[in-house]
Amino acid sequence: MSRTALILPVRNAGRHLDRLLPALAAQSLRPDEWLALDSESSDGSRARLLAAGASVVSVRAADFNHGGTRRLASELTDAKVLIYLTQDAIPAGPDALRRLRDALLADDDIGVAYGRQLPQPDAGLLGAHARRFNYPPFSRTKRLADAAELGIKTCFSSDSFAAYRREALREVGGFPVDVIGSEDAHVAGRMLLAGWAVRYEAAACVHHSHDYGLLEEMRRYFDIGVFYGRERWIAERFGRAGAEGRRFVRSELETVRRAGQPWRQSEVLLRCALKLAGYRLGHVERWLPRALKRRLSMFPAYWK
Repeated sequence: MSRTALILPVRNAGRHLDRLLPALAAQSLRPDEWLALDSESSDGSRARLLAAGASVVSVRAADFNHGGTRRLASELTDAKVLIYLTQDAIPAGPDALRRLRDALLADDDIGVAYGRQLPQPDAGLLGAHARRFNYPPFSRTKRLADAAELGIKTCFSSDSFAAYRREALREVGGFPVDVIGSEDAHVAGRMLLAGWAVRYEAAACVHHSHDYGLLEEMRRYFDIGVFYGRERWIAERFGRAGAEGRRFVRSELETVRRAGQPWRQSEVLLRCALKLAGYRLGHVERWLPRALKRRLSMFPAYWK
């Protein structure tokens, strides 16, 4: 079986490690290597990870970059399968890692497999809905020919919980070193164009969700807009997200109605307006002053 490395970027992960470390210890798949990339944690995360058996590599917080740090990790191991997991993605059941690895290796042309993300136990209504909408209970292998049907969702992937085939990652140039985020969509898109497949494996599950505030939502979509505004090849080859966005909003409105909270429909529409505003501002970020971009972004350090 292919040599496997588990890669975990962390920063002040203490409150998540209480659940994450026992969940990893219970996994039926024991990775051959476990790399943690620690961005100057000050809460004892480094010591806890070392005690749990991880090899910990220090990354200056000022140098952290979603694509660049993941690329660094891939260069520190010779494993053929690279499983990336974020500190707040908690494996749901003892077979999560094994099922993800097996999904990646099920067909020779699968370059990346990503798992299903379930809401955290304490997730709010809208945060839980977002996970159920984007991570359905059925698996699918996506290839370039599916773009006519799936549009931009063809290259949807999430490296909060994903396994990459080193051969495929190397062929497409690895993780991009200077993107504000969405490095997983970048890699998946490049793989699809190079003839590799993207696998969504619904049987490999983690608990991972967020309850964003209104302004957090806008800032998150500003960063997404920056990414897609700069990586215009994705829309050109796979299509835009407009139809999928409208379907998501309709689903959100129906969710709050069915939950007996129809008054929250106005909140849903406000969130939609703020996300759209953030996304469009991100698309024209080259015309915005740097100070404003720092205020609008979830990652102000990116705008050095």
